[in-house]
Amino acid sequence: MEQLIEFAGNHMLMVGAFFVVLALVIKAEFEHQSGRANQMDPTAAIRLMNNDDAVVLDVREATDFNNGHIKNAKNIPITSLKSQLDSLIKDKNKPVLAYCRSGNVSGKACRILKSSGFSDVHNLAGGILNWQEANLPLTKK
Repeated sequence: MEQLIEFAGNHMLMVGAFFVVLALVIKAEFEHQSGRANQMDPTAAIRLMNNDDAVVLDVREATDFNNGHIKNAKNIPITSLKSQLDSLIKDKNKPVLAYCRSGNVSGKACRILKSSGFSDVHNLAGGILNWQEANLPLTKK
């Protein structure tokens, strides 16, 4: 313990920088966790869609959407989500289930929706890949 105190005394700048970086990492993690949507596996997502009349939002590009998507999903690519939020305003009080290919991009979409006042936002964990892995159907209509 004595050596630790001596080291801190001799390297105050390095110790100070360490605590600043530590504080920034903690702050970033807290912000990440507080803005994160609920992660849902495909089974829970089906329950949400069937029981709570959820809005299903596909944030992939139109070509991917046209190759297969979850039935009744709305396609608003992540690149135009902010500019098309008005089309979702009427559903602001409904649960929203967002998905993409693997679940990462839809996580960003969930943060955008939450910061725009949508309170019940969910992310399909693993995205459409996880949906297909669970042998659940896609549609091209």
